[in-house]
Amino acid sequence: MYIKKILLAVVLLGLVAMGGFSWYVYSTVFSPNTAFNNEQAHIYIPTDATYQDVVLELEPLLNDMDDFTAVAQKKGYASNIKAGHFIIKKGMNNNDIINTIRSKNIPIEVKFNNQERLEDLAGNIARQIEADSISLLHAMQDSVFLKEAEQTDETALALYIPNTYEFYWNSSAETFRDRMKTEYNRFWNESRTQKANKLNLTPAQVMSLAAIVQKETAKVEERPRVAGVYVNRLERGMPLQADPTVIYAKKRAENDFDQIIKRVLYKDLELDSPYNTYKYTGVPPGPIAMPDISSIDAVLNYEKHDYYYFVANTKRFGYHKFAKTLAQHNRNKAEYVRWISQQGVNR
Repeated sequence: MYIKKILLAVVLLGLVAMGGFSWYVYSTVFSPNTAFNNEQAHIYIPTDATYQDVVLELEPLLNDMDDFTAVAQKKGYASNIKAGHFIIKKGMNNNDIINTIRSKNIPIEVKFNNQERLEDLAGNIARQIEADSISLLHAMQDSVFLKEAEQTDETALALYIPNTYEFYWNSSAETFRDRMKTEYNRFWNESRTQKANKLNLTPAQVMSLAAIVQKETAKVEERPRVAGVYVNRLERGMPLQADPTVIYAKKRAENDFDQIIKRVLYKDLELDSPYNTYKYTGVPPGPIAMPDISSIDAVLNYEKHDYYYFVANTKRFGYHKFAKTLAQHNRNKAEYVRWISQQGVNR
C-alpha cells in the first residue's frame, strides 16, 4: 500500500511537471506576444543582419523578448535570418512571428517624381529602400550601364520615369537601376517610338523637351498646347527660348540647385551653356528635370496650332496666353512684366 502511494505521488508529480512544461511551451511558443496597439507593425531587417539587429528591431514591439529568443533558438532562426520588409500582426505568437520574418518578404511601393538631378533621385530612393544614396548614385552613373542603356551622362536622368513601382525593401542599388531601365524600355513601346520618329526626335530628346513642358506649366490640360509651341519652333529652326532652361543652366553653372529663381533677368540669357535655349537652338543635351508621363505624352501628342509664343496669364493664374505673332506676344509679355514688377518679384 505504501509503495502504491509513492507511485501515485510520483505519477501526480509527473503529471504536474508535464502540465507545467506544457503550459511553458504553450505560453512561450503559442501565446500572443505583441505589444503594439495598431493592427500591424512593419519590420525592416537589413542585409547581413545579426540576431542582435533583429532584437533591436523587434524589442519595442514585443512583450517578452526572452520568450521570443527561446523560440528563435529552438527554430534555428539566428542562423537563417532573412533580410527584407515584414509585417507582423497584432496578437501574433512567437512561432508565427518567426515564420513571418523568415519567409514573407513583403514588397513596398517606391514613388518618385520630378527630380532635377540623379543626386536628388538617389537621395529620394535611399529614403525608401535599403540601398544608400551613394551606392545608388554610383550605380546610376556607371559608364558600362549607361552604354548598355544607350544613354549618356547628360541623358541618364531620362531613364527614370516618375511613377509608383513595387520593390523589395532590401533591393540593391543595381536592382533598382536595372528595373528602371526595364521600365523605360517598356514605356517606349512601338507606338511612342513611332511618334517620336515622326517628330525627328529620339526618345531621350522627347524626354528633354517634355521636361521643359513640365517646368513651363503645372496644368496637365495645357501641356499639349505648350508642347505644340516648341514643336513649331523646332520645325522652323527657331530657338526654344524657354526660361526654365536658363534657370537650370544657372543652377548647373553655379552648382547650386537649392536657389529659387522666380524671374529670369536679361543677363541670364547671356549665360553660355548648351542648356540655355536662348543661345542655342534645338533640344538641350539632357532633361532639366524628370518629366511626368503626362508631359512626355503631351509632346508625343502635341496640339497642332499656329502659336509660336506664350507667356504667363496674369488674369488666370497657372495658365498662359498664347500668340501667333511676335507683336501680339510682346503686348502679352509687357502686361506680364508690369504685373510681376508690381508683385515685387525681382529674382
